[in-house]
Amino acid sequence: MIVGTWNLENLYRPGGAFGPKDKAAYEAKLGSLAATVTALRPSVLAVQEVGDPAALTDLAGMLEGTWHVTLSEHADDRGIRVGFLTSLPVFVQADEAAFPEELRPVQADDAGRTTGRAGRGILAVTVTTRAFFFDAVVCHLKSKLLTYPGGRFQPRDEGERARAGAYALYRRTAEATVVRAVADRLLKGDGREHHVAVLGDLNDEVGAATTQILLGPPGSEIGTPGFDRPDKGDAARLWNVAPLIPPEQRFSRIHAGRRELIDHVLVSRGLMDQVRGAGTGAPGTSTAALPSVADGDPAARRDAAGSDHAPVWMRIQP
Repeated sequence: MIVGTWNLENLYRPGGAFGPKDKAAYEAKLGSLAATVTALRPSVLAVQEVGDPAALTDLAGMLEGTWHVTLSEHADDRGIRVGFLTSLPVFVQADEAAFPEELRPVQADDAGRTTGRAGRGILAVTVTTRAFFFDAVVCHLKSKLLTYPGGRFQPRDEGERARAGAYALYRRTAEATVVRAVADRLLKGDGREHHVAVLGDLNDEVGAATTQILLGPPGSEIGTPGFDRPDKGDAARLWNVAPLIPPEQRFSRIHAGRRELIDHVLVSRGLMDQVRGAGTGAPGTSTAALPSVADGDPAARRDAAGSDHAPVWMRIQP
């Protein structure tokens, strides 16, 4: 069984401020996305940047077999949200955005406005198979793309850039705590017994502090001496499968010519024992063919086919 995550990049129907300008561009995008999903053959695909729910339904309609679409009700200012595209039945366990009660709202801009909610919802579902079931969480943390008052994508000076970077980091950090709180509830005190996967665009790499928040107790990472040595922390830990991805594939986006892995799959101990491999992209495709993107208006790629991200996936066998 393949379980993965993929940022679909501005999935809107034609028209509007962010979607393709015409039907031809839209159909080209759907065709490219559908070809990748067909090649990957996932049972569970967590998706991000679904700007129009109907567009994901359109994509599902291009795939062979029966597919289920499950979306968060919490969208950001551009209308994008997270969800799941699955060939297996699922039911929703949680769909939330509020920061944990103990965490105060964080500053969002120079005007002093604060927010106590994630920009996009964190959606959790239970996936049922004939052999077993597991819980899956999808998230899309705050982008590293910085924006400035008046819709600008360039700062007036370096002080403004630094402050905007801090605001984005505040939000991404707080949003990571929301994801971890949802995962904690699903782990039910013991991830050795309860199977949980956290999937999504974390907008930062494996070693980033925000990514590390999701892991829980330190130690036992894949490739370390403690990996095969059970300890009390195993009940609460999540394992990032990134070290299982072949090194030449270990990136999901190219930013300004630099390869980076910012989309991640994390699993509880019980599910980790069933992981048989991991990768990026899909059979017959190359992540090296990803476009190199730069900071700027996300609408600039509104007519681009496919996505600027590659899927990240794991193969599990109960």
